[in-house]
Amino acid sequence: MVAYDIRPEILTDFTTDKSKVREGLSRLQIAAFSESNLFDAITDTADRMSGIEGRKAILLIASGIDTFSKITFDQTRKKLQEAGVPIYGIGLLQTLRELIDARGGMGAIQRMDFLQADNEMRTFAKETGGAAFFPRFYGEFPGIFQAVHQALRNQYVLTYSSSNKKHDGAFRKIKVELVNPATNEPLPVKDDKGKPIKYQIVAKAGYKAPRAVE
Repeated sequence: MVAYDIRPEILTDFTTDKSKVREGLSRLQIAAFSESNLFDAITDTADRMSGIEGRKAILLIASGIDTFSKITFDQTRKKLQEAGVPIYGIGLLQTLRELIDARGGMGAIQRMDFLQADNEMRTFAKETGGAAFFPRFYGEFPGIFQAVHQALRNQYVLTYSSSNKKHDGAFRKIKVELVNPATNEPLPVKDDKGKPIKYQIVAKAGYKAPRAVE
């Protein structure tokens, strides 16, 4: 569990002990600085998780706004793509933003800042194989946490051998589709009554190729 303002602060290190997680939650407090260095915090967390084996993910609960990070949005995207840790983002303040906007109190610049923050959280989630949520009511949180729980319990691991044998350390994009091998068209999925089911494929955007050792 990591909190952040101008810098990340580890409230609870990696653990399976729920009591330590509760202890970390009790240490949450109002940020000491007005800066919200989201990019620095999330890349630092992803780096710390790189050495962990097995299934892992980052649950990002934030406004999505970054004010003073040392790295840029594009640099953050690149680092998160290379880390390969799925990010599940939950945007905060959605209800407050809508109330302020409805009363005409939100200016054009502030509105653009929030829209940009939402888009950045969506990008982090999509490119790492996670998901983004923007609840308007506290009652939506249990359903969101359940959705994240189910996503982490129901995953498939797909492997393939790339035809590109270059060890150049470059980022290579991948695309995952459900295809009918007989027709080479999108595979239709139906329920027990034969009705079409809409589905969405969630997968990371790519991977970093190995670099040759000289």
